[in-house]
Amino acid sequence: MPEKLAPGVWGVLATPFLGSALEVDEPSLVRLVEHYERIGTTGLTVLGVFGEAARLSTEERRTVLEAVTDTVDLPLVVGVTGLATAPVLEEARLVREVVGGRLAGLMVQVNSPDPQVVAAHLNAVHDVTGAGIVVQDYPEISRVAIRTADLVRAVHAVPSAVAVKAEAPPTPAAIARLTAELDIPVFGGLGGLGLLDELAAGAAGAMTGFSCPEGLIACVQAWRSGGHDAAREAYLPYLPLVNFEAQAGIGLALRKEAIRRRGLIMESGVRPPAAQLPEVLVPQLERHLAALPKEVH
Repeated sequence: MPEKLAPGVWGVLATPFLGSALEVDEPSLVRLVEHYERIGTTGLTVLGVFGEAARLSTEERRTVLEAVTDTVDLPLVVGVTGLATAPVLEEARLVREVVGGRLAGLMVQVNSPDPQVVAAHLNAVHDVTGAGIVVQDYPEISRVAIRTADLVRAVHAVPSAVAVKAEAPPTPAAIARLTAELDIPVFGGLGGLGLLDELAAGAAGAMTGFSCPEGLIACVQAWRSGGHDAAREAYLPYLPLVNFEAQAGIGLALRKEAIRRRGLIMESGVRPPAAQLPEVLVPQLERHLAALPKEVH
């Protein structure tokens, strides 16, 4: 069976775009990937929701995967966007072709409230690809809601599951049950908004998009070495920005603009139908960035 994911922070990559045509900006992507490696992420999550994977063509997905695999040696979790088995397998073939043995897990969304349907889907994906499965429960994106008890049943029936990414609020309650009843790591997401409470509930770390992943790393490392109080102290400087970026509808645009202002990508465009950043919020974003610890500037 595939190895379980290592605990820590798995950085979720944005996909930088360039120009009015919003073409994939490979140099910026390389710069971003190198930054994630430099700050000490456990691994990278590519073609996730933060990477706007659903808005990329097959060739663009290939471009992104090739740029990442050619730049760093970090283990990779790669997302697929489909809910039905056949489209997921089509996406997974490209992932296997490009990423090969570097693939630590294929991140597949829960596609039904019925645990038997979910398990059959995930097992079929593994049987064809041989990949370890990261089970993503993200009802805001998938529009599929599953009870935590049924998610546990589904994952128990998937021997190839290497992790769960729990993004169905309230996440701490779900993570507490998942970690108590499963023997694979459970990661929080949602921009790190509930990270402290998720760690207290047993989360193995974070797998999420945030413009300053240094904060996620500082929090998780402090939790390991000093517990709740140390993690709270380490995370406090970042929490205003975490909260600011969590705004519904414009969170993606906020995060990409913050990354641009940090000098990690050239431009911060998002592809329709994602919402653009309202200009009125730019001064507030600047203030949040200016308040971060000096070492992240």
